[in-house]
Amino acid sequence: MNHAVIEAMSAAGETADSLAAQIGVDPKTAAKWANPGRIPQTRHRSKVAGILGREESDLWPDLFKRREPAWFRPWADIEREAVALRWYESAVLPGLLQTEAYARAVLSSGHWTTDDIQGHVETRLRRQAAVFERPRPPLTVFVIDEAALRRGKPDIMTEQIDHLMALAERPAVMIHVVPLTAGFHPGQAGPFVIASTPAGEDVGYLDDQASGRISNDVAPLWAVWDTVRSVALPRDLTVDLMRARAWMT
Repeated sequence: MNHAVIEAMSAAGETADSLAAQIGVDPKTAAKWANPGRIPQTRHRSKVAGILGREESDLWPDLFKRREPAWFRPWADIEREAVALRWYESAVLPGLLQTEAYARAVLSSGHWTTDDIQGHVETRLRRQAAVFERPRPPLTVFVIDEAALRRGKPDIMTEQIDHLMALAERPAVMIHVVPLTAGFHPGQAGPFVIASTPAGEDVGYLDDQASGRISNDVAPLWAVWDTVRSVALPRDLTVDLMRARAWMT
C-alpha cells in the first residue's frame, strides 16, 4: 500500500468516497490511489494533493524518480491519459504488451547497467498498469509484424505469447499480426503510435536509434496505419497463429 496516501487521507479526514466526490471520479478509482504505482492522472494530482494538504512529491515519490529518459516523459503522460492507442511495431513487441522477462531481455540488448535495466523494467510495468488497469481502459489496437514474434529465446517467448493471448481476450485490447506472407509494406519504415487524447486530438509518437519524438502531424501516420491494418490478420486468426506457435518448433 502507499502508506503516505493512506496516512494523509486519515489525517485530513478523507475517504476514497469523499475524495472521489470532490475530484469528480469513480470511488473505485480514488481507492486505487492508495496502491503502489497507482498515480492520479495529471489533471487530478494537484487537486488530490491540495485536498490532503501534502505535496505531490510526498504522496507519489515514484513520479519524481522516473527512470525513463527525460525526452520520453511527455509521451508517457500522453499515453497514461489517452482514450485510444494504436501501435505498430515491426522488430520487437510493443512495450505495453511485454512480460517482465521479455522486457528485461530487450533492455539487456542495449548498453544499460544492471541497475538501469531493473529500473526501466519497473517503469515499463508501471506504464502497463497505468493503461490497462484503469476503471475504463482505453481502446488499444496493436499491429505487430510476425518477425517480432519470431525473435527471442523459446522459454521467454512461450510465456510472452501466452501473455499476448490472455490480453487479446480483453474487450478493449485488439492484437493483429502482419504475416510474413504479406510481403513489403509501408510499416517497415519504422514503428509508431497514434494516441487519441481526452480532448479529441490525435498525437503521434515515432521512435529511432537516438530518441523518440512527438508529432502533431498525424495524417501520414494514419495513412500507414490504414495500410498495415489492412494487411494484418483478423483478431481470431492472429490468436490462432499465436496459439500454433509455429516459430517455436
